[in-house]
Amino acid sequence: EGVRQNAVNAAFEDPRFPPLKKEEFDGIKIEVSVLTDPVTLEHRGGRDLLEKLQPGLDGVIIRKGGRQATFLPQVWEQLPEKETFLSHLCLKAGLPANAWSSGDLEVLTYRVQAFEEH
Repeated sequence: EGVRQNAVNAAFEDPRFPPLKKEEFDGIKIEVSVLTDPVTLEHRGGRDLLEKLQPGLDGVIIRKGGRQATFLPQVWEQLPEKETFLSHLCLKAGLPANAWSSGDLEVLTYRVQAFEEH
């Protein structure tokens, strides 16, 4: 039931995107991502953080000052450079693009098992 409700919410209730239209149904591909529990990534910021990230494997959550954002591991396909990935994630959270370089950013990582229709 939870998967169904999340799919409906993603298709029709996500404020970041216009709701799907009936004429678009035949052209969509459904993918369900099952996330592991997030694990805190200890880091000192900057290079230390970059060295600890595993592109393509890690989903990343950042938190700072009541703001947070996440990117699924699949986002590495569009943003393969670690610095660019983190800068976009910071902007998504409403933080300065370079906020990832400081050691006071809370970073959590998780993995995903993705299922897609064929």
